[in-house]
Amino acid sequence: SESDLEDEDLIKEEDVVVTVTHQGYVKRIPTNTYKQQKRGGKGIVATDIKENDFVEHLFVTSTHNYVLFFTNNGKVFWLKAYSIPSASRYSMGRNVANLLLLSKDEKITSMIPISEFNENEYLIMVTQKGIIKKISLDNFSRPRKGGIIAINLRENDSLIGVKLTNGLQKYIIGTRNGNALRFDEKAIRSIGRNATGVRGIRLKDS
Repeated sequence: SESDLEDEDLIKEEDVVVTVTHQGYVKRIPTNTYKQQKRGGKGIVATDIKENDFVEHLFVTSTHNYVLFFTNNGKVFWLKAYSIPSASRYSMGRNVANLLLLSKDEKITSMIPISEFNENEYLIMVTQKGIIKKISLDNFSRPRKGGIIAINLRENDSLIGVKLTNGLQKYIIGTRNGNALRFDEKAIRSIGRNATGVRGIRLKDS
């Protein structure tokens, strides 16, 4: 029988480990690369890195899942996990700037693997100035190659963190000086993609 085949239909669905370094090198390797070790095991080399670089993001996902890349400029980009280059344990991977249409000085600050864009799940975003935003995940169900604005940032602000949530969590925002504030997520209402958000914590000048 005849049928239409997409590229994705020819790609094996399997769990992979995705790593991204501070300098932006990304790769995926099969989860079976990591084997359970007994106490006292010395571990294995998971990735090669440049001098002064380090692994900043690491997560497990399926090759057929989307990965949302959030940047300091408040934008979000989409990639299927199978589009992230497969590499060996001894490889650095490929610079993410070669995979996404990032602008100059734009950096990835958060990565969220997504199997489906459920309207009952949310993204919590926090900026450097202490602004917090809650938005339904289904706002990001239509991928665009050039990315879209995920949060409308105020002047001299930047997006520093994004978390996936079921809408029923409690969160703690911590500051560089060691102060922390806990809040119930239900106290924050979900808002639209072009909105800025509300003050999550009031910061001192430093």
